[in-house]
Amino acid sequence: MSNLLESMSSGFDALPAALVDAQGLGAPRRAALAAVMADGLPGPRNEAWKYTSLRALSARRFGVATALASVDAAALAAIPAPRLVLVNGCYDAALSQLGGLPTGAQLQPLSQALAGDDARAVAVLGRRFDRPDELFARLNGALATDGALLRIADGVAVTVPVHLVFVGTAADGDIAMHLRHLVELRKDASLTLVEHHLGQGEHRHLVNHLLHVHLASGARLVHARMQDESAGATLLARTDAVLASGSEYRRVDLELGAGVSRHELNIALQGEGAAAIAGGMLLADGRRHLDTRLGIEHQAKNTRCELPWRGLADERGRAVFHGGITIHAGADGSDAALSNKNLLLSDSAEIDTQPVLVIHADEVKAAHGATVGRLDETALFYLRSRGIGLAQARRLLIQAFLREPLSVLGDATLADTLGALVTQRLDRKDLNP
Repeated sequence: MSNLLESMSSGFDALPAALVDAQGLGAPRRAALAAVMADGLPGPRNEAWKYTSLRALSARRFGVATALASVDAAALAAIPAPRLVLVNGCYDAALSQLGGLPTGAQLQPLSQALAGDDARAVAVLGRRFDRPDELFARLNGALATDGALLRIADGVAVTVPVHLVFVGTAADGDIAMHLRHLVELRKDASLTLVEHHLGQGEHRHLVNHLLHVHLASGARLVHARMQDESAGATLLARTDAVLASGSEYRRVDLELGAGVSRHELNIALQGEGAAAIAGGMLLADGRRHLDTRLGIEHQAKNTRCELPWRGLADERGRAVFHGGITIHAGADGSDAALSNKNLLLSDSAEIDTQPVLVIHADEVKAAHGATVGRLDETALFYLRSRGIGLAQARRLLIQAFLREPLSVLGDATLADTLGALVTQRLDRKDLNP
């Protein structure tokens, strides 16, 4: 057994029995851990993990957080309420501000729900994951003890953005955090959600997020996820979204940090007329390894997805993208579009992109494509001929290249805010050739 799995098993044994068995979840938790131990880690021959090796991670051991870490509150001052803050995987009530939500909107940490008596509130922890390559989803099911639960009742429109803030900070040794989240919008509800993954100080923790998104008929969710974790952190995230008829899910993912980051975005368009408009960017510089996997399932008629994704790799960074779209039998009238464009800024950088389109229905509209290239020398020459320095010219072209995915949000103010964060991130690196 690898060091990684041994430490995960030890972490499970260290959990209080009452917490493991809370809300009748003991049996599925133990079953999830047993499945991981029986199947082990997926290797390079596993297609889902072909481009992201677990060899280095498998040799490491991780402890569990034993106390709430201290975080400078001023670092979060720019993130307004309502917000829920978890530091090193634990809910921080002092930094959180849960007020200001309308009647019918509920935001609470998973740890509080586990301590309550509403089994429905934590039912997502009992979900099974049967494939061996779903290693970290299984570990999450076994070990998650905190996270965010956000529920919006029928017809409720939340007019202010809700912020989920996850902060990693230095601790006594490397720790593993397993966080489970649920965002549920009932019929005709609407919400804007902003998800922050931040590193405060250097650390090498393992963070394992699993988010369930449930949109009932007519619901509208705008979701921005920005991860700028510590350069030594390993961040493994998965989002499973289910969309009912007429619902709309708009999201953007900014992969700006962490040493290793992998995000699996799975969206099931189960109701007629459901739409997913999701874009993102991967900024892999230094020795950063960023991996994004999309799995979009058109399961009903007249569903739509629009997926503009951008990647950038510099120095010895590596960006990996898999864009999978499946249009199932009976999903006539589906409209699917995927665009993955990438920039290589260094001869030592690497980009792997794999667009996949599978169609089992008639009368559909579908397009997908991927490109890998370098900055346009003609455009660089034009900008420099106007008196703009090389570094500034490169920055302007890169900013323009990365800007397109932000438009999917349909919210100019939020797009501008995220664009400013991307600019700040670019300013932290040397853009000279």
